Amino acid sequence: MIPARIGELASWLKALRRATREKLRDTDERRRFFEAIVDGPAAQRFVDGDAQGARRIAQQRLATTSAAPRAAGDVTLVGAGPGDPELLTLKALRALQDADVILYDRLVAPEVLDLARRDAARICVGKAAGTAGTTQEEINALLVKLANQGKRVVRLKGGDPFVFGRGGEELQALAKAQINFSVVPGITAALGAAAYAGIPLTHRDFAHSVTFVTGHAQGHGEAPGPEPDWRTLAKPGATAVFYMGLARLDHIVEKLLQHGAAATRPTGIIAQGTTANQRVITATLATIREVLSGANVESPGSAHRG
Repeated sequence: MIPARIGELASWLKALRRATREKLRDTDERRRFFEAIVDGPAAQRFVDGDAQGARRIAQQRLATTSAAPRAAGDVTLVGAGPGDPELLTLKALRALQDADVILYDRLVAPEVLDLARRDAARICVGKAAGTAGTTQEEINALLVKLANQGKRVVRLKGGDPFVFGRGGEELQALAKAQINFSVVPGITAALGAAAYAGIPLTHRDFAHSVTFVTGHAQGHGEAPGPEPDWRTLAKPGATAVFYMGLARLDHIVEKLLQHGAAATRPTGIIAQGTTANQRVITATLATIREVLSGANVESPGSAHRG
């Protein structure tokens, strides 16, 4: 799979370094120049035997790059998936390898970050439940600041950016600041964790719909949010998935029972979903709290019933 002239190509790229240092003072500009050479027609011409044509393209590219104004930055919201790095999409992987700066959440697996370009700056902007951390307003401001510096920024979020990831709020801030942005969806935690546990969220005989619900009543420093439609969630033939629901498990169980859910309804807790440490605890709605009390399960965990 490696071109026969890969060694000669590497030597040619090495020879280009001196010229680029003289013309392009900015490290990011030099890196983008070489990315364009390697990924574009110049390298292809070289490995096909047209070294003169490759040099001509490189010279033209260098001249236009050095004369052009500083490239505008952009932001890509990337879904990191539920934990297993092999669930990352190819487009997400490419974004990580192109990024100058990565802002990542606490729930992003270290193995996912290991796939990023080695010299990319990494900034943790996550927080554990109930603790102080980077506020959403601070994250929004940092995204805008870095993009305005000409950086290619990846905002890396566990699961999918638009499923309880507050990605919409970040896009609003970027749009207001007139920053170019794009979104790379990821496998959300409910789908990944349930699949690895062998629990279908819908089933022709048992569950005809599925609802994703945030398990938090409020965010850090924020007013309580509205309660979900418990009557709808309690209906038979439906699956309800609660994200980060361990802290409010008593409240969730009581509300479901009050609104008509059967005490015998199958219920499960999935913690550390899709990772090597994934745990699955199953019981009924009436017994899940008792079973969980002796299981020593820590967040992140999702409770669901079907």
